[in-house]
Amino acid sequence: MINCKIDMIIKKGTVKILNKKLYFITDSTDIDNQTFLNKVEQACRGGIDILQLREKSGSDKDMLDLAFKVKEITDRYNIPFIIDDRIDIAKIAGCGVHLGQNDIPVKYARQILGKDAVIGATAKTVEQAENALEQGANYLGVGAIYPTTTKVITIRTSISTLNDICSLSDVPVFAIGGLNSSNIDILKGSDIAGICVVSAIMKSENPHDATIKLREKMNAVFA
Repeated sequence: MINCKIDMIIKKGTVKILNKKLYFITDSTDIDNQTFLNKVEQACRGGIDILQLREKSGSDKDMLDLAFKVKEITDRYNIPFIIDDRIDIAKIAGCGVHLGQNDIPVKYARQILGKDAVIGATAKTVEQAENALEQGANYLGVGAIYPTTTKVITIRTSISTLNDICSLSDVPVFAIGGLNSSNIDILKGSDIAGICVVSAIMKSENPHDATIKLREKMNAVFA
């Protein structure tokens, strides 16, 4: 059985989501493995709620080795662990998976990973969100709200579209794309479950303090 469950992957009509959640997505570009793992641990100590390992290069073996090392850290802090794109790595590592629009559809990932797996999906439009929900996605990542500095190609999503997706979704919706403590005010009033960040933590010289600062800002904006 997949052992990576997210406690707030729930029907919004059944249990009210009281706390906004901080979803951290990694980026190992231009840093060595030890520095990368140190940043992951600092983010976990700082208070992230979910971690997604997103690697766009490297061998399958390297990816699997890194997944096990990251999972060892997230398990110590009891933080749910998600793999980006790679259903095979997720199945071997025993964790959830996040799928983009060009990845294997959610319904087929469910057949591979099982009914208890956490499967998230990217949605940039209402139509994409509806499709992911029909296929059984456990949560949605919606954006990019702002341009990003990662190497992932992004398409902007308006706040109005984000709100439309929130209104139709019965699973948590996370805003993503260029978000940090200086610009998340734009999301005030949105019915999101939380935000996804990459550079706000990964590019910080002190990921622990950056995570704490971001959580404090989230508490103020989404109070």
